[in-house]
Amino acid sequence: MNVHVLKQEQRLPLSPEAAWEFFSAPRNLDELTPPEMVFKIIPKELDPMHEGQIIWYRIRIAPLIWRTWVTEITHVREGKHFVDEQRIGPYALWHHRHEFKPLEGGGVLMTDTVHYALPFGPLGDVAHALFVKRQLEGIFTYRREKMEAKFGRG
Repeated sequence: MNVHVLKQEQRLPLSPEAAWEFFSAPRNLDELTPPEMVFKIIPKELDPMHEGQIIWYRIRIAPLIWRTWVTEITHVREGKHFVDEQRIGPYALWHHRHEFKPLEGGGVLMTDTVHYALPFGPLGDVAHALFVKRQLEGIFTYRREKMEAKFGRG
């Protein structure tokens, strides 16, 4: 199994507290996910985030192909970082760390680090090369643009 890493950093003109309030609320994931994924959280009332929290989603991974995705919030350090790990879903491994660091002079540096692997051995590697890597990069590019539109440039 090949483990891949996707890392994105973004400076946001928010206090660390405001960044934490927005990004640690699972209900805000809908807003940060490309509409073509038709991402739905079940149920919507999930706040506040806590260790051990299980979050269920329905996502469209391709036209006419729907998947249930279940993640668990495994680590929370209030105001600093949290980790979600896939329990059921399209990946063989999914570990996503969200980190928030205050910047000198104001704002926050938000870092997403995802370690992921696909199932199906060599077939998964081919799928990663052909479309999964590009799809994930597109999702995080979309998130970057949505955050910039919502909060401004950092």
